[in-house]
Amino acid sequence: MTSIALLKGEGMVPRIARGMLGSPKATLAFIVCLVLILAAVFAPMIAPQNPYDLNEIDFFDAKLPPMSEGYNGMTYILGTDGQGRDMFSAMLYGLRTSLAVGVTAGVLAMVVGTAMGLLAAYRGGAIDSVIMRFVDLMLGFPTILVALMILVVFGQGVDKVILALVFVQWAYFARAVRATALVESGKEYAEAARCLGIPAWRIMFAHILPNCLPPLIVIGTIQVASAIAAEATLSFLGIGLPITQPSLGLLISNGYQVMLAGLYWMSVYPGLLLLVLVFSVNIVGDRLREILNPRLAQ
Repeated sequence: MTSIALLKGEGMVPRIARGMLGSPKATLAFIVCLVLILAAVFAPMIAPQNPYDLNEIDFFDAKLPPMSEGYNGMTYILGTDGQGRDMFSAMLYGLRTSLAVGVTAGVLAMVVGTAMGLLAAYRGGAIDSVIMRFVDLMLGFPTILVALMILVVFGQGVDKVILALVFVQWAYFARAVRATALVESGKEYAEAARCLGIPAWRIMFAHILPNCLPPLIVIGTIQVASAIAAEATLSFLGIGLPITQPSLGLLISNGYQVMLAGLYWMSVYPGLLLLVLVFSVNIVGDRLREILNPRLAQ
């Protein structure tokens, strides 16, 4: 079954839904992702306190273990950190930031990579060679190393982290879109559109681009998980988000400094949340790859 049949015949959304329900592991991973996304979106309403509002933090409640009662009478389910912030609240706000950075970077990288891939397939010749040689160069270096060098030059900040992740991820989308566009442009419907005198740009965006969506969805899902992990790594190293921004990577970094003192909850709980998030998104991405690729499904 071709991609165009998925989009116009059977329908991509029903096919994905049935495919997800057909795998208990993928269904569980999808539910976990949905719960975490909802928890991040509604974090201000779910969290017992705003961990980054100084008026709600009591320094006397610092370093309390899980299920401890603070001086204000509040029970800290997951304990507190060195500044007296509720770990459960801090993790919800950190999850919100990590998801926002990962999704934004993934979407922007998809847009840039799709545009560059279509340009390479449409123009061909020297432009195709230059774009693909740059793509090969980008894919030849470790993602985290390139992002690290960019942030060393431009400094910390949410916007800078997103731009660094977009810069290192767009090449994955460009290569996939170019390969799919070159295959689709040689098929009968593309030849028929050319014979009808339809402009090349319209053929590329209205006819060929929809057939590039299945691999884009799969790559986008996996790259979102990669962006979340990369942001956490950069923040853990102290060059990602500033210390005033909530992030799972920063929480892990802050807790790691006092782990040898027995204060395990400050680092272990955010680390487990990050692991569950990335693991679940990757499982959903793998299942999407099987659903949208009939050969793998067989």
